[in-house]
Amino acid sequence: MGKDSRIEWTHHTFNPWWGCVKVSEACKHCYAETWAKRLGQKVWGPQAPRRFFTESHWKEPLKWDREAAVEGARRRVFCASMADVFEDRPDLAEPRKSLWPLIESTSNLDWLLLTKRPENVGVLAGWGKAWPENVWLGTTVENQETAQLRIPKIVAIPAKVRFLSCEPLISGLNLRKWLPNIHWVIAGGESGPHARPSDPIWFRSLRDQCVTAGTAFHFKQWGNWAPLVSGNKWVDHQMVRLSKKDAGRSLDGRTWDELPI
Repeated sequence: MGKDSRIEWTHHTFNPWWGCVKVSEACKHCYAETWAKRLGQKVWGPQAPRRFFTESHWKEPLKWDREAAVEGARRRVFCASMADVFEDRPDLAEPRKSLWPLIESTSNLDWLLLTKRPENVGVLAGWGKAWPENVWLGTTVENQETAQLRIPKIVAIPAKVRFLSCEPLISGLNLRKWLPNIHWVIAGGESGPHARPSDPIWFRSLRDQCVTAGTAFHFKQWGNWAPLVSGNKWVDHQMVRLSKKDAGRSLDGRTWDELPI
């Protein structure tokens, strides 16, 4: 967590707090909850407290912004890997009020706000129709049901970049009607001891939909399940459990690392 993130599609991660509540099937085997429990942090669930941080923690993005300015390069910041910025509960109001001016003051950073609660964005973000140029807004879409519920709410927000995280992908998706208004699609399989396999056909379909629509596509990982290979070809609908490293992130012989801008 923090500077130089291991997450493939971002440079850094920043968490205004830790903790969340599960809201859909994508949350079933939440990596963030598992990590928090491993560190002895009981911050998951509606009654659990959230973990907050000191002033020095909040100064880190200011350092990243200065470094990016010196290097003459933009840096992406995933906010938040251990929480949902748009979880609506009273104790999160103050840190959220601190987050918005921090984002506005770090113009060399592109802030990626990924949420499973897009219905709260319009009220809690407070930017109305004038969103900062350095904010990318995304929502998690793990199946067609969540696509129907969440994507229209994201499309309605005037963020410079709107993106989808289709990870963990647990069913096939048809995103064609929304892709003209979506700039980036991230897709990936689930990892961890209870990971559910994703059919390779689902990823191929997403990639092809994005290519047709001109939407940037990023294939993050297979996770802990990858296609069974016989000779140089996949065996249809047959998956094998591997380590995340061994499963890799190649789709049809290519690494897909496209970016929206």
